[in-house]
Amino acid sequence: MRILTRAHALSPFLLPCIVLLGTECGLAQVSIIGDLSQDRDARPGESYSGSILVKNDTEEPQEAKLYQTDYLFSFEGTSNYAEAGSTPRSNARWVSFSPSSLVIPPQGIVTVNYTVAVPESLAGKPLAGSYWSMLMVEGISKESPESSLQEKKNKPQMGVRQTLRYGIQIASHIAGTGSKSIRFIGPSSSGGTRAKRSCRSISKTTARSGSGPTSTWSCLTGKGSRRGNSPGTRTACIPGHLSGR
Repeated sequence: MRILTRAHALSPFLLPCIVLLGTECGLAQVSIIGDLSQDRDARPGESYSGSILVKNDTEEPQEAKLYQTDYLFSFEGTSNYAEAGSTPRSNARWVSFSPSSLVIPPQGIVTVNYTVAVPESLAGKPLAGSYWSMLMVEGISKESPESSLQEKKNKPQMGVRQTLRYGIQIASHIAGTGSKSIRFIGPSSSGGTRAKRSCRSISKTTARSGSGPTSTWSCLTGKGSRRGNSPGTRTACIPGHLSGR
């Protein structure tokens, strides 16, 4: 098994927040074993299950909590973790999981099980394409008021604490439905000399299914003769949103 700490738009990130804490500030050291994107083909009315492995990377007990969000991203690098179930293609309300809080022994691994119950329809309309949401795993430091492991202190102080959380994308692709198509918006080139220029395009996924297309740039002369090809970057695309290349 691999411990993954990076994946497109699913990387762990640091979220600073203001909390009441003592004089020392620590960071819960937990990680996720396995893929940070769990995709499954399913049919309306079907249920399926999966699991997430949370590992304690230290020699002390660590705590973590789990909760859901929706997820949208843009080619500009922005991500929106909206309230679970609030976006049109969210499957957050289909997902149930247990446990929602963890105490992981030193160097231990805890399994979080989840079940996705795909409905027969959504708002009276047939399901089609891809639906997704995020299951967040957030470490709880011993200095956090949420911690059951913290030492009780008489005089709490105001300070800044960094929280590390992982996002696991749970995506349900309705079998035999949806389509995959992309519309390019405003391809352009930039740079200094004619010999060295950069190209960029913005693509919008106009389909109802998610995809991860690859791209290749071709360099042509003024007469249309091919001078060479350059491979592009594989980028995740979700319905109705923009990706940059």
